[in-house]
Amino acid sequence: MTVVEGRAYPLGLANVDTDQIIGSDWLKTISKVGLGAGAFDALRESGVTVFGDPRWKGAPLLVAGANFGCGSSREHAAWAIADIGIRVVIAPSFSDIFSSNAFKNGILTAFVDEAAIAPLMAVAQNDGAAGTLKADLIEQVIETPDGQRWPFRIDSFRRACLIDGLDEIALTRGEDDAISAHEARVATAEPWLAGAV
Repeated sequence: MTVVEGRAYPLGLANVDTDQIIGSDWLKTISKVGLGAGAFDALRESGVTVFGDPRWKGAPLLVAGANFGCGSSREHAAWAIADIGIRVVIAPSFSDIFSSNAFKNGILTAFVDEAAIAPLMAVAQNDGAAGTLKADLIEQVIETPDGQRWPFRIDSFRRACLIDGLDEIALTRGEDDAISAHEARVATAEPWLAGAV
């Protein structure tokens, strides 16, 4: 992932917890597929309509208020967001666990200043091309069609992994030679640890 561009759900709410993202009724599965059907059900039932409005169906970005993803540690929340096509969540702050789960599922959590939310919400509410946002991970900015550029923060390790398309398994596999060499040293120097004794 280097650039994600398109419509953005203009959510804007603060303190959206994981139960609002995906209710506990949906936690009976360990599959990442299909959770989009229940994504944001609690918010829809409370009158938040952006998730049922066809103008934003399939939008790859979402603009939210502070403390997005608070509450429980359920990874299903990130799975549900990914299942409806969201690749970038823009907010002033996130729950640490949600942000970690999002990263592990290839979702960028872009930390912006609080002052960026109102102008980004205003753009996201426009129709057509005027309502698109562009998240540029190389330059670490959110761009609007009228040229506004809002910088975002991201951990440098996570940024590099998202750009290179690496997850934790791929990173570990990249160290196969070093892991094998270590195991060989341990088997020789401490055979009782390698089960050779």
